[in-house]
Amino acid sequence: MRWWFLDRIDALTSGETARGRKGCAGSEDYFADHFPGFPVVPGVVQIEALAQLSGKLVEVTVYDTDRRWVWPILSMVRKAKFRRFVRPGDTLVLHSKLLEIRQESAICRVHGEVDGAKTIDAELLFVFSPEGLDGDEAQAKLERLERENLKILWPGYADWARAHTPEAP
Repeated sequence: MRWWFLDRIDALTSGETARGRKGCAGSEDYFADHFPGFPVVPGVVQIEALAQLSGKLVEVTVYDTDRRWVWPILSMVRKAKFRRFVRPGDTLVLHSKLLEIRQESAICRVHGEVDGAKTIDAELLFVFSPEGLDGDEAQAKLERLERENLKILWPGYADWARAHTPEAP
């Protein structure tokens, strides 16, 4: 993914919660313009990092329950509150809790924090992409992509894969 704002998944419990992180290096392009003389991580970047973490939680949960891969698309942000600035050099710790999952949608309650202080909280609503993911070939392609991403992001992926798939990855 070109705009990858999730650096790592530290913990993921299918159907329940996920925790990850995003390092906010001073070299990030957006700091030059947001804001000159007082650089802060844009709220939309924080939302996207939380959405990426939540998307992985939803993907793993749907796979565990339905044995199919989905592509969660962020469709709505509700009740978003930005509570403090995230500055260059901060590590934004991301938290997601799955509130509801249906056949074609999911809702997660999320928050971010820096040094234990909450920076943002919101509810994120996802719909699953209906575009051509039903066929065997499309499922195989999506599964390959998602497994590659999970291997990179989540140190616990190998244990999850052994416990939840018939074949080792």
